[in-house]
This record gives sequence, C-alpha cells and structure tokens, in this order.
Amino acid sequence: MSTMSVPVGLKRTAVLCVLRHGTTFLLLKRLKEPNKDQYTPVGGKLDPYESPLQAAYRETWEETGIKADRMTFCGVLTESSPTAYNWTSYVYVAEIDRVPPPPCNEGTLEWIDFADVLNVPTPRTDWFIYDYLLKRRPFAFSAEFDEQLTLLTMREEIEDVVVYQQES
Repeated sequence: MSTMSVPVGLKRTAVLCVLRHGTTFLLLKRLKEPNKDQYTPVGGKLDPYESPLQAAYRETWEETGIKADRMTFCGVLTESSPTAYNWTSYVYVAEIDRVPPPPCNEGTLEWIDFADVLNVPTPRTDWFIYDYLLKRRPFAFSAEFDEQLTLLTMREEIEDVVVYQQES
C-alpha cells in the first residue's frame, strides 16, 4: 500500500471547542505551534473517519477531562496563507460549569472574560469568533494571512462583510 503525501498548502481539518461560562471562556495558553504562547480554544485535528462533532467531544475530553453535555455548532473558520498554515476549523461552543482549570498536556488552561480577551495574546481571528457566538450569530469566516502569518483580511461570508482589514 502506498502512502499518500498531502500537498503543502492543502487545507487541514480541525475543530475549535469554545468552552464558556456566560461571557467567560476556558482558554488554553498553548505550549506549541500553531499559536504557541497564545490563548486559544481547545481543539485539534480530526481523526480518520471522525465527524467534526465527534472530534469536538473527543478533543475537549482529551485536553480538559471535561465531558461536555452538549456541543453547539457555531460556524466555520477557513484560514489561508502562502505557507503550510492552511486550516478549515469547525467551531463549536459548550456551556460548562466554572470549574477550576484542569491540568492540560497542551498548555495551561485559564478562565478569561470576553472583555479581557484582547488583553492577552490571542489569534486575532478568535476575537471575532467569541464576539459572534456571544451574539448568537452564525459565521463563515475566511481569513487571509501573509508569509509571516500576519492576518491581512478577514471576511464573514454569510453576511458578506469584511470584519478585519490590516491597515497599510
């Protein structure tokens, strides 16, 4: 059986699992790339034959030990760059109890209030995700990056609006 190599730049599929209690999010300060030392939702790549919803439950359990009662689909984030960083992420939210942050082998989990999200290092794309899900607005975000993975532009495709444009 031949091993198929995946071309560089082809989108990889992942899930982002936003764990929240009201307007506070349980975010992961990541130990490794992508987004090393930044606060992100838990999540990860889909396993073979796994649905995005199955992956959301599995990744949440693996990274936090929390068994979410319900994962609600919120939208999609597609990230494109001229490097190997190209992702399609299915975004889910789970309302959870405000438990003490459990240990995590991927980094440190911390509760961060939405008002403070921009005061901690976080991918710029994620702020829009939190904003839309708190407003209960579905989204299909498309983010374009340069070679240094600086966000150039981000568009929400359902309403066809540019939500972010890098100043030149």
